[in-house]
Amino acid sequence: MSSPATFTPPPGARAYSLRTARGEFAVVDAPVADGVVPRGVALLVPGFTGSKEDFNPLHVPLAERGYRTVAVDGRGQYESDGPAEDESAYAQQELARDVLAQVAALGEPVHLLGHSLGGQIARAAALLDHTPFRSLTLMASGPAHIAPSQQERVKLLRDALAVMTMAEVWEAMRAMDAPEEAAAVELGDGLDNREDLRRRWLGTKPAQLISTGRQLCAEPDRVAELAAVPLPFHVLSGALDDTWPLPLLDEMAARLRARRTVVEGAEHSPNTDRPAETARALADFWDETAED
Repeated sequence: MSSPATFTPPPGARAYSLRTARGEFAVVDAPVADGVVPRGVALLVPGFTGSKEDFNPLHVPLAERGYRTVAVDGRGQYESDGPAEDESAYAQQELARDVLAQVAALGEPVHLLGHSLGGQIARAAALLDHTPFRSLTLMASGPAHIAPSQQERVKLLRDALAVMTMAEVWEAMRAMDAPEEAAAVELGDGLDNREDLRRRWLGTKPAQLISTGRQLCAEPDRVAELAAVPLPFHVLSGALDDTWPLPLLDEMAARLRARRTVVEGAEHSPNTDRPAETARALADFWDETAED
């Protein structure tokens, strides 16, 4: 589970519901910094158990580089509504169409970034229709299903959700935290965000977690399909990743002829582990796509 340092949007950002042809989606929308020439818009799609707040550390450094950033809760994630029990509502193609609707509502082409599960949803959106996108960044998101060890964790969660409430599962997960993990969740850059994380968990629909967890464990390799899409690609990750090992990400980048960035000192969430370095790598890539 990703752990944002804070759930408070950065200065200048707005939290609101983005109205689209497929419903409303909660977003954090951060404008370009004052006095900076606008260079584009980026849509940021979070991962499994995540939310728009995972991208809070990126908004300010990207605004200073000229990029408006819009981070979104997907259908059934945290503050975006969705059915609690209808798993079909969270099929990958449905979530991909949501992304296309979000871009349409923003009214201009965007640089698309997906983290982990969000990367596979973003990939599916680009395969449906690449024309609304200026580029695609896959952040800590691999070519196919997640590693076996992570599949076991997802299966445990799905089994628990079948017989327990979201509140009961939350308490069970906290009881299983290692001491250092519990401290990280509780402190989060000096902030006690345990209650924020709990609120996010309880706001997420169980059907969304069950359906997307199943997708993560069964996702096929669609890299060859994606390589045929005429977009600039960027594969970005931390220096360690137990969800998709780095050799898999390196190989995927080569197959996509993508820019490859490894953020030293970061693991599965470079956006929160090393936000300044991650934002710099993203903006450098987006700047280069504008020059091509």
